[in-house]
Amino acid sequence: MQTLKVGDDAPQFTLLDANEQSVALADLLKQGKVLVYFYPKAMTPGCTVQAQQLRDHQEDLAKFNVTTVGISPDAPKRLAKFTERDALNFTLLSDEDHQVADAFGVWGPKKFMGREFDGIHRISFLIDQNGKVAEVFDSFKTKDHHQVVLDALASAE
Repeated sequence: MQTLKVGDDAPQFTLLDANEQSVALADLLKQGKVLVYFYPKAMTPGCTVQAQQLRDHQEDLAKFNVTTVGISPDAPKRLAKFTERDALNFTLLSDEDHQVADAFGVWGPKKFMGREFDGIHRISFLIDQNGKVAEVFDSFKTKDHHQVVLDALASAE
């Protein structure tokens, strides 16, 4: 697993959202910076807490001209349920074949309850308008993810 580093070019991608509409990173970057956050599975406890915190702090992120997108291997229908259930106010994208996760270097071996398997590692990337990785967030608690991102944005100003 070769995770992208600060300064790397972000892989360009187009994925389906919860409404099965195509969303391209290139289009999002026209609006400003993009927080691309990878999470293992919709509607699980940790992923729910992380998504709710990002939902509750979208206005704060918008002050820094940041658009949030969450990416998981879930199908669009599951993303739609997650979005509706938790009133999420940002885009979730489906990476069922984990090609985008592979390209960002976040798909790899994991351990959970003594079992080893391949899956998405909970890592986020701040992509600048030039398509470069500006920040990598790989060490945080799900409930604090939003604050780690906001602190990094504030210190970069």
